[in-house]
Amino acid sequence: MLKDEVNKALEIIRAGGIILYPTDTIWGIGCDATNEAAVEKVIQLKGRPENKSLIILLDSENRLESYVSEVPEIAYDLIEYAENPLTLVFSGAKNLASNVVNQDKSIGIRIVRHTFCQQLIQRFRKPIVSTSANISGQNSPKNFGEISEEILNGVDYVVDFEQNDLSEKKPSAIMKLEANGQFSFIRR
Repeated sequence: MLKDEVNKALEIIRAGGIILYPTDTIWGIGCDATNEAAVEKVIQLKGRPENKSLIILLDSENRLESYVSEVPEIAYDLIEYAENPLTLVFSGAKNLASNVVNQDKSIGIRIVRHTFCQQLIQRFRKPIVSTSANISGQNSPKNFGEISEEILNGVDYVVDFEQNDLSEKKPSAIMKLEANGQFSFIRR
C-alpha cells in the first residue's frame, strides 16, 4: 500500500500537480519545489500572500548544499541531535522555484524523518514543498479529520496513508541560521 501511494503521489508531482500528504508533523500540501507553476497552485489554493515563503522537505542533510549556497557546520549537528521535527531557515537559497524562496533569498528546510515522505523524496530526487493543509489565516489541522473540504477538493491527489491516525500533531520548531553559525528560534 505504501509503495502504491508513493507511486501515485510521484506521478502527480512529476506532472506539476499538488498533493495532500502526511508528514512527520501535520498534514501538508506539497508539490515540486523547483516548479514555479506548481508552487503557484499551492499559493492560490491556500490564499497565501505572495511574499510569504514556504518550506521544503529533503530526505537527507547530504542534499542541503544543492539548495543552499553555504551550510553552516552547526546545521548538521542541529539536524542530528534534534529530538523533534526542526525546520532550519538558511540564507542563500538556490536551484528552487523563485516563488518558494523568501524575498531575502532565505529558505526553510526540514530533513524529514517520515517513511512516506522519505520514500517520495528519494524517488523524486528533488525537494517537495510542505505547507500546512489549511487556508491561510485559519488554524492548522491537527489531524486528517480536521482538513477542510476546500483543501481536500483543491488538491490533485490525497495520499491514502495515515488518514486514520487521529492523534494531534503540531508544526515543527523553526530556527533561523546565519552563515556564521549563529541561530535564533522563530517558532519553538
